Amino acid sequence: MELYLHIPFCVKKCGYCDFLSFPADAGVQRRYVEALFREMEQWKEPCRGYEVSTVFVGGGTPSLLEAEWMAEIFDGIRQNFCLAGEAEITIEANPGTLTRKKLDIYKHAGINRLSLGLQSSDNRELAVLGRIHTWEQFLESYRLARESGFQNINVDLMSALPGQSMASWLCTLRRVTELEPEHISAYSLILEEGTPFYERYGHQEEKGNRVPDGLSLADGNEALSGISLPDEDTEREMYHRTEEFLKGCGYERYEISNYAKKGRECRHNTGYWTGVPYLGLGLGAASLWEGRRFSNVRELSGYLNGRTTDRDSLQILTEQDRQEEFFYLGLRMVRGVPLAQFEEQFRRQAEEIYSGVIQKHIRDGTVIVEDGCLRLTSLGMDVSNYVMADFLQG
Repeated sequence: MELYLHIPFCVKKCGYCDFLSFPADAGVQRRYVEALFREMEQWKEPCRGYEVSTVFVGGGTPSLLEAEWMAEIFDGIRQNFCLAGEAEITIEANPGTLTRKKLDIYKHAGINRLSLGLQSSDNRELAVLGRIHTWEQFLESYRLARESGFQNINVDLMSALPGQSMASWLCTLRRVTELEPEHISAYSLILEEGTPFYERYGHQEEKGNRVPDGLSLADGNEALSGISLPDEDTEREMYHRTEEFLKGCGYERYEISNYAKKGRECRHNTGYWTGVPYLGLGLGAASLWEGRRFSNVRELSGYLNGRTTDRDSLQILTEQDRQEEFFYLGLRMVRGVPLAQFEEQFRRQAEEIYSGVIQKHIRDGTVIVEDGCLRLTSLGMDVSNYVMADFLQG
Protein backbone atom coordinates (compact mmCIF):
# COMPACT_ATOMS: atom_id res chain seq x y z
CA MET A 1 0.00 0.00 0.00
CA GLU A 2 0.96 3.65 -0.35
CA LEU A 3 0.54 6.51 2.09
CA TYR A 4 -0.24 10.14 1.24
CA LEU A 5 -0.20 12.97 3.79
CA HIS A 6 -1.68 16.34 2.94
CA ILE A 7 -0.19 19.49 4.48
CA PRO A 8 -2.53 22.29 3.31
CA PHE A 9 -0.51 25.31 4.41
CA CYS A 10 1.26 27.74 2.09
CA VAL A 11 2.74 31.23 2.31
CA LYS A 12 0.13 32.55 -0.10
CA LYS A 13 -2.17 31.16 -2.73
CA CYS A 14 -0.91 31.26 -6.32
CA GLY A 15 -3.32 32.63 -8.92
CA TYR A 16 -3.61 29.34 -10.84
CA CYS A 17 -3.86 26.98 -7.85
CA ASP A 18 -7.06 25.07 -7.08
CA PHE A 19 -5.47 22.72 -4.53
CA LEU A 20 -6.77 22.62 -0.97
CA SER A 21 -4.23 25.05 0.47
CA PHE A 22 -4.15 28.29 2.45
CA PRO A 23 -1.98 30.34 4.84
CA ALA A 24 -2.20 29.66 8.58
CA ASP A 25 -0.31 30.69 11.70
CA ALA A 26 2.00 28.42 13.69
CA GLY A 27 -0.66 27.64 16.29
CA VAL A 28 -3.05 26.26 13.67
CA GLN A 29 -0.23 24.34 12.01
CA ARG A 30 0.67 22.68 15.32
CA ARG A 31 -2.95 21.69 15.98
CA TYR A 32 -3.04 20.19 12.49
CA VAL A 33 0.03 18.06 13.17
CA GLU A 34 -1.64 16.75 16.33
CA ALA A 35 -4.79 15.96 14.35
CA LEU A 36 -2.64 13.98 11.90
CA PHE A 37 -1.28 11.92 14.82
CA ARG A 38 -4.83 11.10 15.92
CA GLU A 39 -5.79 10.04 12.40
CA MET A 40 -2.71 7.81 12.11
CA GLU A 41 -3.68 6.07 15.34
CA GLN A 42 -7.18 5.42 13.97
CA TRP A 43 -5.66 3.52 11.04
CA LYS A 44 -3.11 1.49 13.00
CA GLU A 45 -5.29 -1.60 13.42
CA PRO A 46 -6.99 -1.52 9.97
CA CYS A 47 -3.53 -1.33 8.34
CA ARG A 48 -1.98 -4.12 10.38
CA GLY A 49 -0.57 -6.66 7.93
CA TYR A 50 -0.04 -4.09 5.17
CA GLU A 51 3.41 -2.84 4.22
CA VAL A 52 3.79 0.81 3.14
CA SER A 53 5.95 0.90 0.01
CA THR A 54 5.84 4.66 -0.63
CA VAL A 55 5.03 7.82 1.32
CA PHE A 56 4.29 11.16 -0.31
CA VAL A 57 3.89 14.37 1.68
CA GLY A 58 2.11 16.93 -0.51
CA GLY A 59 0.26 20.19 -0.20
CA GLY A 60 0.19 23.14 -0.01
CA THR A 61 3.81 23.60 0.95
CA PRO A 62 4.85 20.84 3.38
CA SER A 63 8.30 22.43 3.77
CA LEU A 64 6.57 25.38 5.46
CA LEU A 65 6.14 23.30 8.62
CA GLU A 66 8.74 23.39 11.36
CA ALA A 67 11.26 20.70 10.48
CA GLU A 68 11.02 19.17 13.98
CA TRP A 69 7.28 18.74 13.46
CA MET A 70 7.93 16.91 10.20
CA ALA A 71 10.31 14.60 12.07
CA GLU A 72 7.54 13.94 14.61
CA ILE A 73 5.15 13.11 11.78
CA PHE A 74 7.53 10.46 10.49
CA ASP A 75 7.95 9.07 13.99
CA GLY A 76 4.17 8.75 14.01
CA ILE A 77 4.18 6.98 10.66
CA ARG A 78 6.67 4.41 11.90
CA GLN A 79 4.74 3.87 15.13
CA ASN A 80 1.44 3.23 13.35
CA PHE A 81 2.37 1.66 10.00
CA CYS A 82 4.77 -0.99 8.74
CA LEU A 83 7.15 1.03 6.56
CA ALA A 84 9.17 -0.97 4.02
CA GLY A 85 12.92 -0.75 4.42
CA GLU A 86 13.34 0.45 0.82
CA ALA A 87 10.29 2.73 0.82
CA GLU A 88 10.32 5.75 -1.48
CA ILE A 89 9.59 8.74 0.76
CA THR A 90 8.89 12.07 -0.96
CA ILE A 91 8.23 15.54 0.37
CA GLU A 92 7.12 18.50 -1.74
CA ALA A 93 9.06 21.69 -1.08
CA ASN A 94 9.09 25.21 -2.42
CA PRO A 95 12.23 27.30 -2.87
CA GLY A 96 12.22 30.04 -0.29
CA THR A 97 11.08 27.69 2.49
CA LEU A 98 14.08 25.33 2.65
CA THR A 99 17.11 25.64 4.92
CA ARG A 100 20.12 23.40 5.52
CA LYS A 101 18.70 22.54 8.95
CA LYS A 102 15.36 21.45 7.48
CA LEU A 103 17.01 19.33 4.82
CA ASP A 104 19.28 17.63 7.36
CA ILE A 105 16.27 16.84 9.57
CA TYR A 106 14.37 15.48 6.55
CA LYS A 107 17.27 13.15 5.76
CA HIS A 108 17.48 11.97 9.35
CA ALA A 109 13.71 11.32 9.32
CA GLY A 110 14.14 8.99 6.34
CA ILE A 111 12.90 11.25 3.55
CA ASN A 112 14.83 10.23 0.44
CA ARG A 113 13.15 12.14 -2.39
CA LEU A 114 12.45 15.86 -2.85
CA SER A 115 9.93 17.39 -5.23
CA LEU A 116 10.82 21.05 -5.81
CA GLY A 117 8.17 23.38 -7.20
CA LEU A 118 10.04 25.63 -9.63
CA GLN A 119 7.54 26.10 -12.54
CA SER A 120 9.78 28.53 -14.49
CA SER A 121 13.37 29.80 -14.51
CA ASP A 122 12.17 33.23 -15.68
CA ASN A 123 11.67 35.59 -12.74
CA ARG A 124 9.08 37.62 -14.63
CA GLU A 125 7.00 34.51 -15.28
CA LEU A 126 7.33 33.49 -11.63
CA ALA A 127 6.02 36.92 -10.60
CA VAL A 128 3.08 36.57 -12.97
CA LEU A 129 2.24 33.20 -11.38
CA GLY A 130 2.46 34.71 -7.91
CA ARG A 131 5.26 32.38 -6.80
CA ILE A 132 7.14 33.38 -3.64
CA HIS A 133 10.62 32.59 -4.98
CA THR A 134 13.05 33.52 -7.73
CA TRP A 135 15.21 31.37 -9.99
CA GLU A 136 18.21 32.28 -7.84
CA GLN A 137 16.45 31.08 -4.69
CA PHE A 138 15.61 27.82 -6.44
CA LEU A 139 19.28 27.33 -7.33
CA GLU A 140 20.23 27.87 -3.69
CA SER A 141 17.61 25.37 -2.50
CA TYR A 142 18.76 22.83 -5.09
CA ARG A 143 22.40 23.28 -4.06
CA LEU A 144 21.54 22.82 -0.39
CA ALA A 145 19.56 19.67 -1.19
CA ARG A 146 22.48 18.11 -3.03
CA GLU A 147 24.92 19.07 -0.28
CA SER A 148 22.56 17.49 2.27
CA GLY A 149 22.80 14.21 0.38
CA PHE A 150 19.54 14.09 -1.59
CA GLN A 151 20.16 11.94 -4.65
CA ASN A 152 16.58 11.75 -5.95
CA ILE A 153 15.09 15.14 -6.84
CA ASN A 154 12.08 16.03 -8.97
CA VAL A 155 11.57 19.51 -10.41
CA ASP A 156 8.04 20.67 -11.27
CA LEU A 157 7.75 22.85 -14.38
CA MET A 158 4.82 24.54 -16.09
CA SER A 159 4.44 25.65 -19.72
CA ALA A 160 1.92 27.80 -21.60
CA LEU A 161 2.18 30.55 -18.99
CA PRO A 162 0.92 34.09 -19.56
CA GLY A 163 3.42 35.93 -21.73
CA GLN A 164 5.64 32.86 -22.13
CA SER A 165 7.38 32.31 -25.46
CA MET A 166 8.83 29.15 -26.94
CA ALA A 167 12.32 30.55 -26.39
CA SER A 168 11.58 31.20 -22.71
CA TRP A 169 10.20 27.69 -22.20
CA LEU A 170 13.20 26.07 -23.87
CA CYS A 171 15.49 28.22 -21.73
CA THR A 172 13.78 26.85 -18.60
CA LEU A 173 14.19 23.28 -19.86
CA ARG A 174 17.84 23.89 -20.66
CA ARG A 175 18.63 25.50 -17.32
CA VAL A 176 16.93 22.72 -15.35
CA THR A 177 18.42 19.82 -17.29
CA GLU A 178 21.89 21.29 -16.82
CA LEU A 179 21.35 20.67 -13.08
CA GLU A 180 20.62 16.99 -13.81
CA PRO A 181 17.72 16.29 -11.47
CA GLU A 182 16.60 12.67 -11.55
CA HIS A 183 13.00 13.49 -12.48
CA ILE A 184 11.09 16.30 -14.19
CA SER A 185 7.33 16.88 -14.14
CA ALA A 186 6.30 19.17 -16.99
CA TYR A 187 2.68 20.27 -17.04
CA SER A 188 0.77 22.74 -19.18
CA LEU A 189 -1.05 25.47 -17.29
CA ILE A 190 -4.68 24.49 -16.77
CA LEU A 191 -7.25 27.17 -16.03
CA GLU A 192 -9.28 25.76 -13.16
CA GLU A 193 -12.68 27.23 -12.39
CA GLY A 194 -12.78 29.27 -9.22
CA THR A 195 -9.16 30.47 -9.48
CA PRO A 196 -8.08 34.06 -10.21
CA PHE A 197 -6.41 32.87 -13.40
CA TYR A 198 -9.68 31.42 -14.64
CA GLU A 199 -11.37 34.76 -14.07
CA ARG A 200 -8.55 36.56 -15.88
CA TYR A 201 -7.95 34.18 -18.77
CA GLY A 202 -10.92 31.84 -18.98
CA HIS A 203 -12.53 33.78 -21.80
CA GLN A 204 -9.32 34.79 -23.52
CA GLU A 205 -10.38 33.56 -26.96
CA GLU A 206 -13.57 35.59 -26.80
CA LYS A 207 -11.56 38.61 -25.69
CA GLY A 208 -9.13 38.49 -28.58
CA ASN A 209 -6.29 36.81 -26.67
CA ARG A 210 -5.71 39.51 -24.13
CA VAL A 211 -6.42 40.09 -20.46
CA PRO A 212 -9.59 42.09 -19.74
CA ASP A 213 -8.75 45.67 -18.86
CA GLY A 214 -8.16 46.45 -15.21
CA LEU A 215 -7.06 42.97 -14.13
CA SER A 216 -3.72 42.43 -12.40
CA LEU A 217 -1.80 39.22 -12.87
CA ALA A 218 -0.97 38.37 -9.30
CA ASP A 219 -1.92 39.70 -5.89
CA GLY A 220 0.51 42.40 -4.93
CA ASN A 221 1.79 42.93 -8.48
CA GLU A 222 1.03 45.91 -10.63
CA ALA A 223 -1.39 45.35 -13.51
CA LEU A 224 0.30 44.03 -16.63
CA SER A 225 -2.40 44.68 -19.17
CA GLY A 226 -2.08 43.04 -22.56
CA ILE A 227 -0.29 39.87 -21.42
CA SER A 228 -2.01 36.83 -22.86
CA LEU A 229 -1.65 33.09 -22.84
CA PRO A 230 0.26 31.51 -25.73
CA ASP A 231 -2.05 30.62 -28.60
CA GLU A 232 -3.15 27.02 -29.09
CA ASP A 233 -0.54 26.25 -31.75
CA THR A 234 2.29 27.56 -29.57
CA GLU A 235 1.03 25.61 -26.57
CA ARG A 236 0.92 22.43 -28.65
CA GLU A 237 4.42 23.07 -29.98
CA MET A 238 5.69 23.56 -26.43
CA TYR A 239 4.14 20.21 -25.51
CA HIS A 240 5.86 18.38 -28.35
CA ARG A 241 9.21 20.15 -27.99
CA THR A 242 9.28 19.21 -24.29
CA GLU A 243 9.45 15.47 -24.99
CA GLU A 244 11.98 15.98 -27.79
CA PHE A 245 14.22 18.22 -25.67
CA LEU A 246 14.11 16.09 -22.52
CA LYS A 247 14.73 12.88 -24.41
CA GLY A 248 17.86 14.43 -25.85
CA CYS A 249 19.00 15.13 -22.29
CA GLY A 250 18.48 11.57 -21.08
CA TYR A 251 14.96 11.82 -19.69
CA GLU A 252 12.44 9.22 -20.84
CA ARG A 253 8.77 10.03 -20.80
CA TYR A 254 6.92 7.38 -18.81
CA GLU A 255 3.62 9.18 -18.19
CA ILE A 256 1.76 11.96 -19.97
CA SER A 257 3.52 14.74 -18.03
CA ASN A 258 6.41 12.96 -16.30
CA TYR A 259 9.99 12.28 -17.37
CA ALA A 260 12.78 10.47 -15.57
CA LYS A 261 16.30 9.20 -15.90
CA LYS A 262 16.47 5.43 -16.16
CA GLY A 263 15.17 3.78 -13.00
CA ARG A 264 14.10 7.08 -11.42
CA GLU A 265 10.39 7.02 -12.18
CA CYS A 266 8.25 8.15 -9.25
CA ARG A 267 7.13 4.91 -7.60
CA HIS A 268 4.36 6.62 -5.65
CA ASN A 269 2.62 8.20 -8.63
CA THR A 270 3.15 5.08 -10.74
CA GLY A 271 1.24 3.26 -8.01
CA TYR A 272 -1.71 5.63 -8.45
CA TRP A 273 -1.82 4.96 -12.18
CA THR A 274 -1.56 1.20 -11.81
CA GLY A 275 -4.17 0.69 -9.10
CA VAL A 276 -2.01 0.19 -5.99
CA PRO A 277 -4.16 0.80 -2.86
CA TYR A 278 -3.38 4.03 -1.04
CA LEU A 279 -4.44 5.73 2.16
CA GLY A 280 -4.73 9.51 2.33
CA LEU A 281 -4.30 11.28 5.65
CA GLY A 282 -5.00 14.93 6.32
CA LEU A 283 -7.46 17.53 5.16
CA GLY A 284 -9.28 16.54 1.95
CA ALA A 285 -6.95 13.59 1.30
CA ALA A 286 -8.33 10.85 -0.96
CA SER A 287 -8.00 7.08 -0.48
CA LEU A 288 -8.41 3.89 -2.50
CA TRP A 289 -8.73 1.24 0.16
CA GLU A 290 -10.11 -2.31 0.06
CA GLY A 291 -12.40 -1.66 -2.90
CA ARG A 292 -13.60 1.73 -1.72
CA ARG A 293 -12.87 5.31 -2.67
CA PHE A 294 -13.38 8.03 -0.09
CA SER A 295 -12.01 11.41 0.94
CA ASN A 296 -11.46 13.28 4.16
CA VAL A 297 -13.41 16.38 5.14
CA ARG A 298 -12.26 19.63 3.55
CA GLU A 299 -13.23 21.94 6.43
CA LEU A 300 -10.24 22.72 8.65
CA SER A 301 -12.19 23.29 11.86
CA GLY A 302 -13.93 19.92 11.49
CA TYR A 303 -10.64 18.09 10.91
CA LEU A 304 -8.95 19.79 13.87
CA ASN A 305 -11.87 18.71 16.04
CA GLY A 306 -11.58 15.05 15.13
CA ARG A 307 -13.74 14.65 12.03
CA THR A 308 -11.89 12.80 9.30
CA THR A 309 -13.74 10.87 6.59
CA ASP A 310 -16.37 12.66 4.56
CA ARG A 311 -19.08 9.98 4.58
CA ASP A 312 -20.76 11.47 1.51
CA SER A 313 -17.62 10.79 -0.52
CA LEU A 314 -17.70 7.01 -0.02
CA GLN A 315 -17.89 4.99 -3.23
CA ILE A 316 -17.95 1.20 -3.26
CA LEU A 317 -16.20 0.23 -6.49
CA THR A 318 -18.12 -2.13 -8.74
CA GLU A 319 -16.50 -4.50 -11.21
CA GLN A 320 -17.26 -1.98 -13.95
CA ASP A 321 -15.69 0.85 -11.92
CA ARG A 322 -12.49 -1.13 -11.51
CA GLN A 323 -12.35 -2.03 -15.20
CA GLU A 324 -12.79 1.61 -16.17
CA GLU A 325 -10.07 2.75 -13.77
CA PHE A 326 -7.72 0.07 -15.09
CA PHE A 327 -8.04 1.62 -18.54
CA TYR A 328 -8.26 5.35 -18.02
CA LEU A 329 -5.48 5.37 -15.44
CA GLY A 330 -3.35 2.85 -17.32
CA LEU A 331 -3.56 4.89 -20.50
CA ARG A 332 -1.73 7.74 -18.74
CA MET A 333 1.36 5.55 -18.77
CA VAL A 334 3.49 5.59 -21.92
CA ARG A 335 3.70 1.80 -21.81
CA GLY A 336 -0.10 1.64 -21.84
CA VAL A 337 -2.58 -0.91 -20.49
CA PRO A 338 -1.24 -4.49 -20.16
CA LEU A 339 -4.00 -6.57 -21.76
CA ALA A 340 -2.93 -9.90 -20.25
CA GLN A 341 -3.00 -8.35 -16.78
CA PHE A 342 -6.52 -7.04 -17.45
CA GLU A 343 -7.65 -10.55 -18.42
CA GLU A 344 -5.98 -12.10 -15.39
CA GLN A 345 -7.60 -9.62 -13.02
CA PHE A 346 -11.10 -9.57 -14.49
CA ARG A 347 -11.32 -13.01 -16.14
CA ARG A 348 -12.42 -11.35 -19.36
CA GLN A 349 -10.55 -10.07 -22.37
CA ALA A 350 -10.51 -6.31 -22.79
CA GLU A 351 -11.70 -6.74 -26.39
CA GLU A 352 -14.94 -8.31 -25.11
CA ILE A 353 -15.83 -5.17 -23.20
CA TYR A 354 -14.17 -2.42 -25.22
CA SER A 355 -14.04 -3.86 -28.74
CA GLY A 356 -15.90 -0.96 -30.36
CA VAL A 357 -13.95 1.71 -28.51
CA ILE A 358 -10.59 0.07 -29.16
CA GLN A 359 -11.26 -0.42 -32.87
CA LYS A 360 -12.54 3.14 -33.22
CA HIS A 361 -9.37 4.62 -31.73
CA ILE A 362 -7.11 2.29 -33.68
CA ARG A 363 -8.78 3.57 -36.86
CA ASP A 364 -8.41 7.16 -35.64
CA GLY A 365 -4.73 6.59 -34.96
CA THR A 366 -4.97 7.52 -31.27
CA VAL A 367 -4.14 4.09 -29.81
CA ILE A 368 -2.04 1.11 -30.86
CA VAL A 369 -1.65 -2.44 -29.56
CA GLU A 370 2.04 -3.18 -29.16
CA ASP A 371 3.98 -5.69 -27.05
CA GLY A 372 0.76 -6.87 -25.41
CA CYS A 373 -0.26 -3.36 -24.31
CA LEU A 374 -2.85 -0.89 -25.55
CA ARG A 375 -1.20 2.51 -25.50
CA LEU A 376 -1.72 6.04 -26.73
CA THR A 377 0.04 7.12 -29.91
CA SER A 378 1.60 10.56 -30.22
CA LEU A 379 -1.72 11.81 -31.58
CA GLY A 380 -3.51 10.07 -28.73
CA MET A 381 -1.32 11.87 -26.20
CA ASP A 382 -2.48 15.16 -27.73
CA VAL A 383 -6.14 14.26 -27.11
CA SER A 384 -5.65 11.96 -24.13
CA ASN A 385 -8.63 13.22 -22.12
CA TYR A 386 -10.96 12.52 -25.06
CA VAL A 387 -9.55 9.02 -25.58
CA MET A 388 -9.63 8.05 -21.89
CA ALA A 389 -13.18 9.31 -21.48
CA ASP A 390 -14.28 6.89 -24.20
CA PHE A 391 -13.34 3.98 -21.94
CA LEU A 392 -15.92 5.02 -19.34
CA GLN A 393 -18.75 2.57 -19.95
CA GLY A 394 -21.54 4.71 -18.69
